[in-house]
Amino acid sequence: MTDLTPDRIMELGTSFWRAKTLLSAVELGVFSALAGGPLDAAALSQRLGLHSRSARDFLDALVAMGMLDRQGDRYRNVPDTDLFLDRAKPTYMGGILEMMNARLYGFWGSLTEALRTGEPQNELKTGGGNLFEALYSDPTLLRVFLQGMTGVSLGPARVMARKFPWKRYRTFADIGAAQGGLPVQIALAHPHLTGVGFDLPAVQPIFEEYVASFGLADRLRFQAGDFFRDESLPTADVLVMGHILHDWNAEEKRRLLGKAYAALPTGGALIVYEGIIDDERRRNVFGLMMSLNMLIETPGGFDYTGADGAGWMREVGFREATVEPLTETHGMVVGTK
Repeated sequence: MTDLTPDRIMELGTSFWRAKTLLSAVELGVFSALAGGPLDAAALSQRLGLHSRSARDFLDALVAMGMLDRQGDRYRNVPDTDLFLDRAKPTYMGGILEMMNARLYGFWGSLTEALRTGEPQNELKTGGGNLFEALYSDPTLLRVFLQGMTGVSLGPARVMARKFPWKRYRTFADIGAAQGGLPVQIALAHPHLTGVGFDLPAVQPIFEEYVASFGLADRLRFQAGDFFRDESLPTADVLVMGHILHDWNAEEKRRLLGKAYAALPTGGALIVYEGIIDDERRRNVFGLMMSLNMLIETPGGFDYTGADGAGWMREVGFREATVEPLTETHGMVVGTK
């Protein structure tokens, strides 16, 4: 007992300090400003509009957190922040962080209330629309959100392109395709495939712009629709649902899986991927935190284990359902009809 210290507890309890420092850095454009090369504190502060009182502590905190490097008095990006947090790069994933900063950071301050009431703490709390109404009604926020979904999907999509046996299939459709991050990665890795991005009509110009930037407009097309209101989903050899199922309650999850089953040909496959919680519910902190985020954001959504997802697939008719890891935070459940 004499060797115990409260350091671990204190570090976790103050971890929101680190998170907000990174979120503010993304908002301010720190990593984009340094994409062209190193800058000293004075030059970087002037470019970002930082007050002299706080600039050095802020930048050095980013160094201590591993988000920046400093050689002498000049700051520079580290490889992953340069790749994923420079707004000018197609690999930019900061959109999801921008949304977290603009919306979620404040909402999570009401987590205790959400845990006591089971009620969302976002726009719904003050009489506004649900999460998707809020996002899709604001073109600027929608673009940021869709870019963010590309960022959070990029790693799992690249692994999925390698792990799933795409050579057996000719067509696929991404249900809730957002900007098109996953379809682009799959199409780049497998030239024989053609695909569809299925999402609400407001997404179409953003999807088509992103797809065209990769020269894939001849193989990837957009189909407007609503996966709950439409009678059926697009037909394809493979359907993909990424970061979709966790938005909904158990009954709604089964409805979506049933629609996917009906749309697939015999031998077709459904891939569901997101922060799949490990079956023992001990290791995937990201998946568990995402499930709490669904409490904050939705009336009934929650994340789930691989066993849960495979069980629901079998309930709606899939003859086989397997679970495979993708990244440290993401996994996929694959159902075969």
